[in-house]
Amino acid sequence: MARKWAPGDMSGGDGRPLVSWRVSWGDATAYDRVHDADGVAMTTGNGAAEVIAIFGPTASGKSIVAEAVADELGTEVVSADAMQVYRGLPILTNQPGRPTRLVAIRSLAEEMSVGAYASLAHEAIDELVATAGSVVVAGGTGLYLRAALGDLDVPPPAAPAVRARVEREVDEDRDAAHERLASLDPGAAGAVHPNDRRRLVRALELADEGGSLTAGQDRLWSAETRRPSVVVGLDLSREELERRIRLRAEEMFERGVVDEVRAALDGQVSRTAEKTLGLREIAELEPRQALARIVIRTRRYAAYQRKWMRRIPGVVLVDADRDPATVARDVIALSGG
Repeated sequence: MARKWAPGDMSGGDGRPLVSWRVSWGDATAYDRVHDADGVAMTTGNGAAEVIAIFGPTASGKSIVAEAVADELGTEVVSADAMQVYRGLPILTNQPGRPTRLVAIRSLAEEMSVGAYASLAHEAIDELVATAGSVVVAGGTGLYLRAALGDLDVPPPAAPAVRARVEREVDEDRDAAHERLASLDPGAAGAVHPNDRRRLVRALELADEGGSLTAGQDRLWSAETRRPSVVVGLDLSREELERRIRLRAEEMFERGVVDEVRAALDGQVSRTAEKTLGLREIAELEPRQALARIVIRTRRYAAYQRKWMRRIPGVVLVDADRDPATVARDVIALSGG
């Protein structure tokens, strides 16, 4: 359950008082937090978190707020965006204008996995905490955010030959493949629809190796983090979010996203990179149609991100309808900085 926070508001949002308590992580500096009767935690600002995580739907202003927070704290931003890891599509993936950790680190031809990202994110976070005392993690890919903050124990990707075999099995008869999954891992079969090709393939790969797709779900929604962390969600009205989505999409086309996509598609694009929102639309449709379709898809994706955001353990929602500098000040206050 998420909780909206406002500076100086020490009620639970419904008039109930919040209960103060102190949290410490081993030898790390403790800081005070407050929680309501539902156990939803909020930082009150005494002491400081090492990791300030900023999550929000696309076009909510994460990058600008994160950069302002990082500047104030004298540190850097680590991206938690699955598509910004790629070079070659800076406009389409809305990459920040200044150097950011884990942005543009892979060619479009390379595959990228959550496990590979987690290793890189932990290394970057640990380095920045050691040198600057804190780090800002920002992005809209929920699984990448959780991988950056915690230890998800993500299984390594299957060998190419194994994946190819399982993909053939699924493509030949999805119902039969799903039945085999049910015999190997009933829990995963119950969580994966036969028409969800990607997850069905992954579930069978893991089941064949004695693992399970559902094994890490409890850890995904665990409040446990590797380092003292505060997680902030940028919340704004649907109307404002939709306005920003359309504006950003229009600006992408004005900046030359069509030429960018055409140049990218002249080379090899991996299966993970080809999932970039807007890539297919720009490749297949004329610009005006592509723009309209991208706006619709982005709205749907943003709605999904908002739902995901409210499931993050201990997330504190901050009003992002205001100017980024004001939002950044609130985030810093929540982090104890």
